[in-house]
Amino acid sequence: MRKIFILFSASFLATHAASAQQQQGIQNLTPAQQLIANTGEDSLNSYSHGSRTVISGYGEAFYQRNFNEQTATTGLARAVLFVGHQFNHKIAFFSELEVENAKVQAGGTTGEVGMEQAYLKFSFNPRQYLVAGLFVPRIGITNENHLPINYNGVERPMVEQLIIPTTWREIGVCFYGQSSALPVTYTIGIVNGLNNAGFEHGSGFEGGRAEGQNANANNVAILASAQYYAGNWKFQASGYMGGTTPLKKAIADTLGLTSGTFSNPLYLGEADVQYSNKGISFKALYCVVSIPDAYQINNAYASNKPSGMTGFYAELGYNILQNAGGKWKHKQLVAFGRYESLDMNAYIPSNGITDGTLKQTHIVAGFSYLPIPNVVIKTDVRLVNTGAANPLLTTIPYQQNNSFLNFGIGYSF
Repeated sequence: MRKIFILFSASFLATHAASAQQQQGIQNLTPAQQLIANTGEDSLNSYSHGSRTVISGYGEAFYQRNFNEQTATTGLARAVLFVGHQFNHKIAFFSELEVENAKVQAGGTTGEVGMEQAYLKFSFNPRQYLVAGLFVPRIGITNENHLPINYNGVERPMVEQLIIPTTWREIGVCFYGQSSALPVTYTIGIVNGLNNAGFEHGSGFEGGRAEGQNANANNVAILASAQYYAGNWKFQASGYMGGTTPLKKAIADTLGLTSGTFSNPLYLGEADVQYSNKGISFKALYCVVSIPDAYQINNAYASNKPSGMTGFYAELGYNILQNAGGKWKHKQLVAFGRYESLDMNAYIPSNGITDGTLKQTHIVAGFSYLPIPNVVIKTDVRLVNTGAANPLLTTIPYQQNNSFLNFGIGYSF
């Protein structure tokens, strides 16, 4: 009878004891570097030898007050069950089954049940492994580290929702490596491409993702990342290049689109930096997306897509209980502030229509309280400013400034 272990950790397996070989692979990192390196899917390589099954999970619920609309909403944003199995010291399986918005009803428009991840991991040595299946690539900060205890604020950063559609997962293979001579990790992978027929105005390229559901592989994408550690700093750059037209040539021709491996491509580049030391945390991210054939895509689907999008955010936090003693010693109360700027129609083709509401700034400030490392209670205020609405796109009165009050809880086990 196989044993089942429930792991209580800041990420799925972050506090599980790593094998001697894996510890050797990170022994040159500072404690802060190890903390950063062991969040999210990085921590999945902390299995020790031997066959075992792991059950874990995470979830979050929220309350939000919209002051312009004078309305409030509350809900279970997501509940995720993680199941992994170590077949031997070389091969393991990982999966995440997610329910969004509590439930799904026949004919309903809200809620979703889906596999967030389901892949096999093949370990070559303590520094190198390959994943194959449905996985979350290392793009940005939050995409790979999306547990609610891993980021400040009830909501994920808006740049990593609207420009980088977190959580973004696709079918493919990806190689993960770590340099033996330098404090550098890297990834390179190939996944199915996007489908520009699903691109919608105001939602970036989110609707073009397949997320493992009958993904058309006529077009593909290449993605890569590199991370560099220096003291208590971590620097990352990542990129994506992929086709967006999965149609066969005859159909693509009738729509004025191209076909093939990298047809009507989309390019994404991202750079970010993180710092953690003595209760102080800092992170910043910049991202740019280019869709050079947006003109042709708009002609084909009248989707009013931009040819370029940009986004930036910077966040500073401090653990007020950093030097506390007694019963508060192992608790955290993080005060934070975040500034975000994004433009979802930074560059517009000649057949596009400007939408000022897609140029936005978000200022978020609040607190995250962790009574234990696996549970967080959050509150924040988000102030939003946008450009003016285009009367060609809407006749509904629009206010360029709004504010939101958020409360939330999150857990990971």
